[in-house]
Formats: sequence, C-alpha cells, structure tokens
Amino acid sequence: MLSLLTGATLSAAEVARELDITQANASYHLRRLLTAGLLVIDGEEKVNGGTAKKYRHPWDVEPDAEGPATEVDRLAEVQVMADAVPRRFRKRLRGAEGAPEPTFFSDIDTWVEPEIWEEAMALARQASYLLHANARPPRTEGTLRATMSIAVFRMEEGR
Repeated sequence: MLSLLTGATLSAAEVARELDITQANASYHLRRLLTAGLLVIDGEEKVNGGTAKKYRHPWDVEPDAEGPATEVDRLAEVQVMADAVPRRFRKRLRGAEGAPEPTFFSDIDTWVEPEIWEEAMALARQASYLLHANARPPRTEGTLRATMSIAVFRMEEGR
C-alpha cells in the first residue's frame, strides 16, 4: 500500500481495486498506516452520498515519532520487505521468448573504509529518492512498473 500511495493519492475503494482486496480490508489497513504516521489524508471526494478520504504516503517526510522505531517495529519492517522480494520477483517482466528481462542483484557482507561506507549509503539513498520522487499512478501512460528493495546497514564489529 505504501508503494502504491507513493505515486498516487487514492481512496480505500481505489486501493482495494488496485490490490484486488476487499474495500473493508483496504480501509482497515489504511487506517492502521494512518495511525502509525505512515500515511496522510490528502483530500476527500463525494461518493454515492458519502465522503471518501484520499490517502497519500509522504515518503520524503520522517514519521512523526518521539524517537527511533522500536527494534520490534524495525524487524517487522525488514521482514515485510524481505517477504515482498520473492513475490515481486515472480512477477518480473518476461521478454518475447519467455526469458526474464535484465535484473540487478547484489548481496554483500564485507569490511570497507568509512568513506566508502558513506558513499555507498548516499548512492542507495539517491536511487531510492529517484524512484520515489518520480513515482506515478499505476498504469500511467509512458511509464513502466519497477521495484527496488534496499537494506543498507552497518554490522556489529564482531566476527
């Protein structure tokens, strides 16, 4: 939902249609994400005599928190991201002869100088910012669907 609401401002009904889930399920999760500070209400629209809230993910704003997320929260976020990678990978674009389109994978656990670490972190943030800042609503003409999952963090000094 957060990825979807990065490039579009949508109601619960629109999110439900896009994700092929019930409106009640979409509404429940949108309220939970709103309460967690991960979404904002970005307008309302009249629908069938009622009012539908429009939600947006303010990806470029730090969540409103009095401190860092708890370790449990961060671990849950990492698990959700890790679970999404195989699901998304199975849906990757295939070429005319059924061969998968080019992909890029990288996995490394190594030791580097502090300057290299800072440069790598900056490049990862830059790549993430580039995609987030240019996200468009689903199926916008002239766009293609892309995915990127990045986890960059320092390890303990032990072995």
